[in-house]
Formats: sequence, C-alpha cells, structure tokens
Amino acid sequence: MTATNEQARVDWLLDGTLAPAVGGDSLAPLYEAANRGELALPFCAACAQPVELGQEICDNCGASEQNWRAVELLGSVHSATLMHRREPGLVRAQHPYPIVDVEMNSGHRLVLTTVHPADTAPAIGTAVTIDFRHLGNVAIPAIDTLEDK
Repeated sequence: MTATNEQARVDWLLDGTLAPAVGGDSLAPLYEAANRGELALPFCAACAQPVELGQEICDNCGASEQNWRAVELLGSVHSATLMHRREPGLVRAQHPYPIVDVEMNSGHRLVLTTVHPADTAPAIGTAVTIDFRHLGNVAIPAIDTLEDK
C-alpha cells in the first residue's frame, strides 16, 4: 500500500488500533461483505425474518440458524444523538459527532456514525445510504449520504 492509499484509510473518528479482530468472529460475514462494498446481515434460516447482529434466536419463530445475505444500502434515521467524547490517542474527533440508529430497508437496525466528519445529528426520518469507513484494514458500515445534504 502506498503512503497515499494508507493515508486515505486513516479513519476520521478512531485510531486504527481499535479495529475489530475479524478472524473467526461471529460478525465475520459482515466484515467480509463490507470489504467487498456490500452490507450483509443475518436472516433467520427457518422463516427468513431479519435477525439483529449478535441475536442468537429468532424473535419470530425461535430458530437459531441464520443465513447472511447482502441487503440494500438504504435506510432511515430511527434516532440520533451527538456524542461528546475525548480520549486522546484513541478518539481522533475533536468535536461532537453523530451516533445514529438506522432502520434499514431490510428490517434490521444498526447503530452507526458517518463516513465523513459531521457536527450535527440527522433528523429522525431522514433517508440515508450506507457506505464504509476503514478502521485499520477493516471496512465498517457508516452513513454516507443524508437526504438534506
């Protein structure tokens, strides 16, 4: 990787040492898809209902087997807040930044921040698209576009 590419991969929010370890992780399908520019999320293998990240049993039918599949990169803001946090050496942001609960069109809910620095939280109901931040060598879903941009 060239210095320019490496610099482009420096995350605006967190130090790269905070990148998740993805080998053998239960979220491995999420990270593998993100590295391809896709968002893969779990669905119940028995009834095909969305299953939240980290959820082991389907709320709809009680089954425990899951299938991961790519979903549309669209959703809307369910709730949002501004995080005020300084932790030198780990948190790079010098100003408050948005934390957004996104209801995906797939029926999943994800808590994300933005691909690029932002100093305001989007309004509830705002349509969003998902892109990816890069923390170390790991792609992580984040809000890319807000309808009011």
